[in-house]
Amino acid sequence: MTVVDVRIELKKGVADPEGSNTKKTLESLGFKGIDSVRTVKVFEITLDAPAEEAKKHAEEMCRQLLANPVIQKYSVVVR
Repeated sequence: MTVVDVRIELKKGVADPEGSNTKKTLESLGFKGIDSVRTVKVFEITLDAPAEEAKKHAEEMCRQLLANPVIQKYSVVVR
């Protein structure tokens, strides 16, 4: 069994309303010095495959479903 972490995040320049709202709320709670907040989605996927094959499968999952290539980028890390 191989575990891969898939990290999906918005590309630079793409608006992140959830991150912006979180930043505003943290500041209203008194937290100081916050430069920015960006949202990131992480999928932990366990595959019955060797590491290199698992990484290829996870990348294909990103291309087909998990990430929108127009506004998101992704990275796959094998654990």
